[in-house]
Amino acid sequence: MSDEMTPNRPYLIRAMHEWICDNGLTTHLAVDARYPGAEVPQEFVQDGQIVLNIAPRAVTAFEAGNQEISFSARFGGVPHTVRVPVEAVMAVFARENGQGMAFEPVEPPPEPPTPDTDEGEADKPARASHLKVVK
Repeated sequence: MSDEMTPNRPYLIRAMHEWICDNGLTTHLAVDARYPGAEVPQEFVQDGQIVLNIAPRAVTAFEAGNQEISFSARFGGVPHTVRVPVEAVMAVFARENGQGMAFEPVEPPPEPPTPDTDEGEADKPARASHLKVVK
């Protein structure tokens, strides 16, 4: 058995959401909209953050997994599919009284290296890189 446990953030988010809903309040998520993989309506982002209403009456197809939270919702009357990596969640709280939980920020993982050629581009000549090798 490993000493390394899975992150508790997704479990805490789900528990807080359930607790807030059970108390008849409206669950909101504060999200770092700049976090890699966050798919949120950019026109509602302020200072790199967005607050999302995830109350059952406000969203459809809600899924809170261990890697990401996803759902569909309307923003300004326009339907959007939202995907939020759990690491991008900064807080989960009740709109009515602010009770909930804030999380420590998580550094995004480094960008994976991109291959020089993608499939389908094999016939194109390789581009010279603008990067230089530093020794």
